[in-house]
Amino acid sequence: MDSESVISPSPSVKKSSWFRSHRKVAPYLFTLPFGLLFLFFFIVPIFYAVYESLFRSQRSGLGLGAPTISFNGVNNYLQVIHDPDFYTGVGRVLLYGIVQVPVMLGLALLLALLLDSTVVRFKSFYRLAFFVPYAIPGLVAALLWGYLYDPGLSPIVKSVSALGLGTPDFLGANTVLWSIANITTWAWTGYNMLIIFAALQAIPSEIYESARLDGASGWRIAWSIKIPLVAPALILTCIFSIIGTLQLFNEPRVLSSISNNISVSYTPNLYAYNTAFGNNNYYYAAAISVVLALVTCVFSFGFLRITQRQAGV
Repeated sequence: MDSESVISPSPSVKKSSWFRSHRKVAPYLFTLPFGLLFLFFFIVPIFYAVYESLFRSQRSGLGLGAPTISFNGVNNYLQVIHDPDFYTGVGRVLLYGIVQVPVMLGLALLLALLLDSTVVRFKSFYRLAFFVPYAIPGLVAALLWGYLYDPGLSPIVKSVSALGLGTPDFLGANTVLWSIANITTWAWTGYNMLIIFAALQAIPSEIYESARLDGASGWRIAWSIKIPLVAPALILTCIFSIIGTLQLFNEPRVLSSISNNISVSYTPNLYAYNTAFGNNNYYYAAAISVVLALVTCVFSFGFLRITQRQAGV
């Protein structure tokens, strides 16, 4: 027998080694599209915003010529730190979140528990019905509720006035923030409900059967078993809600066209938008955005750390 025929691998061995080598590369190929999108639409804009925030534009004389772009260092950030409008906007959305987030997540938890119980029929229909508001684009939802809030158009306002109960002012100085909270609660409760409901579906049914054999009622099972076991889902939805609260934009932007009680700096995101496209001060708007991102990270990771510490993680 020839020595070369003994040493050379068979075609099946070559094919097997080829599959093993490409199997290591396959996961990276599958994640490559997401990685590219994440890089170009998330990472690159962040670095570009940080870069832009280090400059400023100035006009000389009467301001009729082209602006001069110059390096400004951290002065834009120092201006943001001393900007009362920025602090007012952050304080407003924090007040909004302290009230709106617990109400929304409480409703989402209640709806998820009802759908997971045995007393509700047509569960697929109700899941879809609760999720439909989230499927409506945020701008469309804000326009819809703006019509319901407008004193001259709203059938709600007209009906309440016809009953002699006065004329409700949903867009007043003391009520417009909670009108915005109503819109976001209506839009996002179903989304959060689905996350919590999915966590409930992952709980083994044997746990419920053991609790029933021990004489536990439905309310006792929900309070002592279901809610503690879906705590990670509640924490996740709460973190998402904190991030969304600090980035509040669509609803006040739409309602500002029909209410004089929403200023250009009503929320930090709205302040950055109006600074960039209303005052053409893109560099200061970039600094506002970067500081807002840092504030969002501090609050979201702070909440996560507190919950982990309480859970003993």
